[in-house]
Amino acid sequence: MTRVAGIDCGTNSIRLLVADVRPDTGELVELDRRMTIVRLGQGVDRTGRLAPEALERTFAACREYAAVIKELGAERIRFVATSASRDAENRQDFVDGVVAILGVEPEVISGDQEAAFSFTGATGSLPGDDRRLVVDIGGGSTEFVVGTREVEAARSVDIGCVRLTERHVRHDPVTAEEAEAIRADVRAALDLAAGTVPITSAATLVGLAGSVTTVAALALGLAEYDSEKIHHSRISAAQVAEVTRRLLASTHDERAAVPVIHPGRVDVIVAGALVLQEIVERVGATEVVVSEHDILDGIALSVA
Repeated sequence: MTRVAGIDCGTNSIRLLVADVRPDTGELVELDRRMTIVRLGQGVDRTGRLAPEALERTFAACREYAAVIKELGAERIRFVATSASRDAENRQDFVDGVVAILGVEPEVISGDQEAAFSFTGATGSLPGDDRRLVVDIGGGSTEFVVGTREVEAARSVDIGCVRLTERHVRHDPVTAEEAEAIRADVRAALDLAAGTVPITSAATLVGLAGSVTTVAALALGLAEYDSEKIHHSRISAAQVAEVTRRLLASTHDERAAVPVIHPGRVDVIVAGALVLQEIVERVGATEVVVSEHDILDGIALSVA
């Protein structure tokens, strides 16, 4: 079997997957999967640049990941960078730092490439061949992909939990006016996405990434985060609306006291939940199928 490492560096988090690839089926056998909140996109929407402290947090995580990759003996590495590094004027500083630590150059991929990786990673383990809308809600952008086993249409739009929080949220708890401003941005972005992707045409809505999995954990009433219970769970539209309502009414400290909300998501999960709720309502979905497999799995598969 080929041992590969995939790294996904987004606006809010950086994640590593080391896996063996089965030669007969092409399936991934996971050896190590980890995530670190680094907030690389801190202030990018406002300044257009990656902040020095955000770069250092990211490089620290890269050093940790380099040690894991070496210990497990991955033969191939692919490092993919998404929204924040696409937008930044000083992204060469980021590229140079990653090369120095990991020996590979980060690929600053397009939104369409990001969408394709997300679709491959999310649908590879789903049964059946129904038409799916895969939605990957990130920190800086959200990807919409429609297809069966192959991508038919994809679009990336600049709505993400970090970007929308930095743009609109000034109070604790979030005010009704701030929530409506977030919703307005999401609705406008959905109009853009619908121009490319037939977002109401799929039989199944599949939701990816931390905002979606956190909403699922809250909807399921989990005492602690449990990937196995969350993966392929089905969360109704009513549950999404109720979790969003509760988050909107909560303070930062109240959310921080909830074990299933990662400390790095406490300040941005309200915006993430609003994005998800608006998507569910626009596409008319009765439920969301939640996947723990996403762009990271797609990156690892692409290495093989």
